[in-house]
Amino acid sequence: MSLNEIYDYVIVGAGSAGCVLASRLTEDANVRVALVEAGDYDNASEIHIPAAFPTLFKTKYDWDYNSEPEPALGGRSIYLPRGKTLGGSSSINAMVYVRGNRKDYDEWALGGANGWSYDELLPYFLKAEDNERGANRFHGARGPLTVQDLRFKHPLMERFIEAASQVGHSRTDDFNGESQDGVGFFQVTQRNGRRLSTAAAYLHPITHRPNLNVFTDMLTTRVMLNGRGATGIEVYRNGQMHALLAEREVILCAGAYNSPQLLMLSGIGIPSELQRHGIQARHDLPVGDGLQDHPWVVLTYFTDVRTLFGSGSPDDVALLESGRGPLTSNLSEAGGFFRTVPGLDAPDLQLHAGAIMYYDQGLSAPFDHAYSFGPNVLKPTSRGRVTLRSARPDAKPRVLSNLLATQADRDCMVRGVRLAMNIADMPALATVRRGPHIAPRSMSEGDISRFIEKHTQVTYHPTSTCQIGKVVDSHLRVIGLDGLRVVDASVMPSIVRGNTNAPVVAIAEKAADLIIGARTRP
Repeated sequence: MSLNEIYDYVIVGAGSAGCVLASRLTEDANVRVALVEAGDYDNASEIHIPAAFPTLFKTKYDWDYNSEPEPALGGRSIYLPRGKTLGGSSSINAMVYVRGNRKDYDEWALGGANGWSYDELLPYFLKAEDNERGANRFHGARGPLTVQDLRFKHPLMERFIEAASQVGHSRTDDFNGESQDGVGFFQVTQRNGRRLSTAAAYLHPITHRPNLNVFTDMLTTRVMLNGRGATGIEVYRNGQMHALLAEREVILCAGAYNSPQLLMLSGIGIPSELQRHGIQARHDLPVGDGLQDHPWVVLTYFTDVRTLFGSGSPDDVALLESGRGPLTSNLSEAGGFFRTVPGLDAPDLQLHAGAIMYYDQGLSAPFDHAYSFGPNVLKPTSRGRVTLRSARPDAKPRVLSNLLATQADRDCMVRGVRLAMNIADMPALATVRRGPHIAPRSMSEGDISRFIEKHTQVTYHPTSTCQIGKVVDSHLRVIGLDGLRVVDASVMPSIVRGNTNAPVVAIAEKAADLIIGARTRP
């Protein structure tokens, strides 16, 4: 693989979006593509064993970011994992396949993101998806991304669903169908009980293509600009600097933290912020503003029922070989979407639930049998920001998630914790509960608020730092510059109601068509 070639497209980041683009753009044998990844190959066994994903946190497969002190959380810093390997965060996430709500995309379109309504984006969800249940109005069955029902469903999660039903919530078997509301088991991005990252789905099957070069362990340091256009990228590898040149476009797929960081390192951003670090401002755009993530708090309860704690026996490994057993669990097996105040036209709260002791932001190993579940605020009104820590490209960006900064967000989280506590008290769960591990002392607002301040984290869904209409246009081209696009969760005008991996895949599928259309247009 030569570093001296000139490519049609240089893609930065071999994550959820980058792998999709590399696959789609190289379908044309006359198009040359370089895919650049800062991390290593996705060959760790823990990547492919669904239940093992927390063991990847704070390893070489994780960018291992932390937020700045969070004002509404007592000054705590929040752990922010991001995948640093082929497949990006789709190689270390919980594999939940949720698209969000129709209203999310229609709000984007109403706000000026032309072409991004639900009806306009649905064909790209269908194009990507290979759902084992088959094709219908809402699902595809021939795409690269396999979507399956869980091969292992812990009995405690059936109890969780029954407890939510006892509170009065209906059961659903499809969070991506006609209605998002209800409680049930998630579908997952797995194939035969193994993780199916975008690297496994889109990239590995096409690495033989002679018009694709994949570079790993290569840090992109800046986008090279010539006047009002991008000409390539500067990269650092094995102690040396190199340039990868792009005749057509540079496409940033580095995620909601690293794409804005790269733009700012290249002189694209808010001039006063760039000048603080001695970077010449080349192009004035509100890069890094508008960060959103889903604030999440987890309640855990001890139980005498055997949970996923201790999984990994020889019998479990043997079951995994046939695509079955507890090691195929994604840990977050069940959940639901809820409207916590009357009159809402879409859910404002999501629950994730698992038959495992999940605490300390997933950074501490379970020590007893417990089950965990908790709410996240789906449409936060708080906004954070990504800025530079220094002009060094190997310095971690400064991330202020600014969680629960508004009263509306705090009120929603209080309602969510009360909902979770009500579910925990229903007979289906109360009869197997030994006692609380981490939960509020009472239903009082004071106890719940203190619990929230001490334990809130994020669901690892950062978005909206290079928003359509502010940093990129509706074709995801950086406004005012030629030959430069951003394709990842950072372009979302606002966060979706649900997990973000499936939407990023659909965004990349649509972006591929936009790029191909631009190339073939007379």
